[in-house]
Amino acid sequence: MRLKDRIAIVTGGARGIGRAIAELFAREGATVIVLDLLPEGQQVAEAIKASGGQAEFHKVSVTDKPAVETLFKHVDETYGKIDILINNAGITRDRTLEKMSEDEWDAVVAVNLKGVFICTQAAAPYMKAQKYGRIVSAASNVGLRGNFGQTNYAATKAGVIAMSKTWTVELGKHGITANAVAPGFTMTEMVQKIPEAHFEAIKKSIPLGTVAQPIDIAYGYLYLASDEARFVSGICLTIDGGTSR
Repeated sequence: MRLKDRIAIVTGGARGIGRAIAELFAREGATVIVLDLLPEGQQVAEAIKASGGQAEFHKVSVTDKPAVETLFKHVDETYGKIDILINNAGITRDRTLEKMSEDEWDAVVAVNLKGVFICTQAAAPYMKAQKYGRIVSAASNVGLRGNFGQTNYAATKAGVIAMSKTWTVELGKHGITANAVAPGFTMTEMVQKIPEAHFEAIKKSIPLGTVAQPIDIAYGYLYLASDEARFVSGICLTIDGGTSR
């Protein structure tokens, strides 16, 4: 098992890509701490345990710094370490530039960018103390090429890539890697709401002719969180079927 005895925190682990990551990591031997505001996170943890894995669910917002710090302290005190942090939590509030409200901008920045900062800042001291850590954060191919109606979302995802490169420099000497994953269209609850005609157009725009499944993205996270990626840091792994070629 590629993550045997590792302790992994997965934010936004209640559904979609986050759930796929949590379940895959558990199958690969990790104890998974699922962090989300959605109650479905408890179901994810219970399903993992029912399958013989180890998991906990905690209803915590990544924007709540004191709550995040308390949770990470609990994890370290309970398991003696924090090996892996998956910064997956994210939201969208799509609107064109001229119509986007300041509240819509602030909400996306708070979760997608500040939340990643808060969680990584909380995890770093524990990883530094043990001279080991894997930080993998959710970017998007939108952060590389932009997208209509997503000024806020694209800005945060580009920011995640930049933060990851910065953490590579700051934390590398402590045995900590920092990387990002940039998915393209993935069959999550959000994508399933897209009108069929538009969805078909999206598929035709992807060189592989289809959209990703959450597990396709989760395997990228698994690689970057594993010891196979010991010497991989500061990259953005794009998984979008060739869209960002």
